[in-house]
Amino acid sequence: MKQRVSKLLVRLDEIEKLLGDPELVQDKKRYREVTQEHSYLSDIREAHRIFDEEERAITENERLLKDESDPEVLEMVREELTQLKENLAISQSKLESLLVPPDPRDNLNVVMELRAGTGGDEAAIFVGDCVRMYRLYADNIGLKYEMLSGTPSDAGGFKEIILVFSGKNAFRFLKYEGGTHRVQRVPDTETQGRVHTSAITVAVLTEPADEDEIEIKPDDLKIDTYRASGAGGQHVNTTDSAVRITHLPTNTVVTCQEERSQHKNRDKAMRLLKAKIAETKRLEEEKKRAEERSGQVGTGDRSEKIRTYNYPQNRVTDHRIGLTLYNLDQVMQGDLDKFVQGLLKADYELRMKG
Repeated sequence: MKQRVSKLLVRLDEIEKLLGDPELVQDKKRYREVTQEHSYLSDIREAHRIFDEEERAITENERLLKDESDPEVLEMVREELTQLKENLAISQSKLESLLVPPDPRDNLNVVMELRAGTGGDEAAIFVGDCVRMYRLYADNIGLKYEMLSGTPSDAGGFKEIILVFSGKNAFRFLKYEGGTHRVQRVPDTETQGRVHTSAITVAVLTEPADEDEIEIKPDDLKIDTYRASGAGGQHVNTTDSAVRITHLPTNTVVTCQEERSQHKNRDKAMRLLKAKIAETKRLEEEKKRAEERSGQVGTGDRSEKIRTYNYPQNRVTDHRIGLTLYNLDQVMQGDLDKFVQGLLKADYELRMKG
């Protein structure tokens, strides 16, 4: 690990010199690539600095244990050493996940669709729980989010909801969330205390970058407007502000009714449409490279069961990497780091083998 870090720090020096070249700014695409690489390598430098400091502190404390004779001081040193070793394990895990080479799509906006599956009302409630989990995780890692569209459930939660996450490493940290999420718990309506199993599906798409903008001809679109309605059929407003757009060549349909303005709903629907068309195009390209796809940790297919959330046992299991944690309460508060870092590392190792 240290050899790889050393090489990357040498590269960081080269990048910092390159950023001083006035000609670089003239090439916007190249400048963006270089600044992104600089940001990535700077994160590694900072993570390595913290890791080094903790390693040195552990060495110093271990030396004190040998030289010190005062029982009270020895107890303090042991306590500090235990904490330092816990911190070092966390720092090492973060550094290892950073060492996974960046993907060109890492910083793209993520369009996340969550839909209730088997389990009816309980599945819809769990969609709402997962929306909160992802929003809290986004807050933890500095991502912004907005809702593109949503259909609330009468019992709470959502039948379906579409969110957009934006910011540094949005796709890098959320790309493995696509698939079927299974929940096992006792519903509030269950009188005999029986555990029910429900499921929701999550799809993760990316919004195309500016240079990859999807061209859509106006003639290829069928745009309908209608009156927005909320849960239970209650009207949100009295104007035809909701928008449904159909892309005729691909028969892709998107809707949006979150805003009171028809113009804003149309803009959001177009963003979603472009993301879906871009994803279809990407999947077609991946089919041509089937051997590469088989070497990934999870395909993002909604039918793939990726994670189980067991409330009675406070347990979460990610089936792709066989990681089980007994901190479901913390995970639902947005603590997804161990899963994300584990998936990044496992995916990279698989790619290196393949």
